Amino acid sequence: MAKKVRRKLEEEEAAAFEFPVFDESAFVSKEFEMTFALGLAGILAVVLGVISWAMSVAGLNGWVPFSIGLVLIAVSPLVIRRLRTRSSLYTKGDWAGLLALEFFTWLAIWFVLLNLSPHAF
Repeated sequence: MAKKVRRKLEEEEAAAFEFPVFDESAFVSKEFEMTFALGLAGILAVVLGVISWAMSVAGLNGWVPFSIGLVLIAVSPLVIRRLRTRSSLYTKGDWAGLLALEFFTWLAIWFVLLNLSPHAF
């Protein structure tokens, strides 16, 4: 008799669960917004990589472009917030992804340009 009661309770619990309604327009809107933000972060990272390369070729110590790059990457969310009014939709994970993309793209561009540069030391 206990098995019947347990089985009946499990069936009632399974029947009580309903998936939430999926809002396609909100999903597409947020994905479009994130695509635009990724593009902005990529452009900022490439510009920052070229600036870091130029400072390195100019003969500055390697810590100077690295420090300036870190500061500008930390300020980049403020720039993105100014350019995109709907950036309030971004979650902490979205911001972390943007900053990680920007950081590693900046380092990659900077190092590739240093390796290709005839003035590399």
